[in-house]
Amino acid sequence: MLLISRVFLLLLLAIPANASTEPFKLGTFEYEGRELLGVVLRDQHVIDLVIANTSMERHKPLWVKLPMPIDMTELIGRYEIGLRDRIHAIVDAVVFTIGSSNELSYVYDLSELHIFPPVKPKVILSAALNYREHMTEMTTGLAAEMSDAKAVDAAPQSMDHFWEREASDTRQNPYLFNKPASIVIGDGDPILLKPKREQIDWECEFAIVIGQPASHLPLEEARQHIFGYTMMNDVGDREGRGDNRYGSDWLVWKGSDTFAPLGPFIVPAEFVENPHTLDIQFRLSGELMQDANTELMQHSVDELVQFVSNNIILKPGDVIATGTPGGVGYARTPPVFMEPGDVAECSVEGIGTLTNPVMRWEDVMPR
Repeated sequence: MLLISRVFLLLLLAIPANASTEPFKLGTFEYEGRELLGVVLRDQHVIDLVIANTSMERHKPLWVKLPMPIDMTELIGRYEIGLRDRIHAIVDAVVFTIGSSNELSYVYDLSELHIFPPVKPKVILSAALNYREHMTEMTTGLAAEMSDAKAVDAAPQSMDHFWEREASDTRQNPYLFNKPASIVIGDGDPILLKPKREQIDWECEFAIVIGQPASHLPLEEARQHIFGYTMMNDVGDREGRGDNRYGSDWLVWKGSDTFAPLGPFIVPAEFVENPHTLDIQFRLSGELMQDANTELMQHSVDELVQFVSNNIILKPGDVIATGTPGGVGYARTPPVFMEPGDVAECSVEGIGTLTNPVMRWEDVMPR
């Protein structure tokens, strides 16, 4: 056994830092009443990061002692300061045991865990009308009549101090709004429909997770501040406040409890070669409602990060959802909305599928 351990250690040390050949995702989970940070392999197996690191430090004398983070925000903030290489080394050590007779006690089957939102962001921003098809469907036809929306093709006003573009660029400026951090729910958690609110709609969105703090970034540096990617269902109440006296009421439309399903995991940016070539789909109870690709975004992930960084200081774990493609229920004829008993599924290529049942508020929450 000692000889095997020494050989295993030598093989491990021979692997160059940051050279994992096995892609992984990161998530936050509950197991037997305990919250844990997990490394997800092959969408089936979860490494308990803290226990795995403790075990390997104990059995591998050459490993430098490195305390593990207590939550995903800390992990993100420390990822480039030693944690990246350590997580890669753990993955490289564990991946060879999966499916073998040497399965490790700190590697769980995903089905055994409850999935929490992968991160608890302090800031959640969502880009509105960032796909041309969605821009069109929301400003023409029945949807425009219902919401009194105006055409969006007016000559854009320059905001050169917020983001960089050529003089010939006629795109509208990015448009983002806040969602309260307290409304975030995870994979498997129910989207709750409150009484007398009957126009609850979906918006499947590819989302950016910020890595290093960012303020007033030049465009070419924006990507360096992205830790990874996840997805969000930007749930909204199309009926809203019932009047338009004050314009958009984002609290009612987009900020209600459970209106921000997030996850299920975060894919580190190193495993996403091009964030602008990913298929994105939404299914409502199995029926395909949205089917597009992130290449259709009006503003790139780089432009959105730059734009936001010129307004607020972005910090590790902050989330920027990049907008939804066409196919929302509000713009259909007749409109389609989520109802109790439905299942909402948001999928992004390479990221995963975020699944949430739809339920009545009064059936779940205490009176």
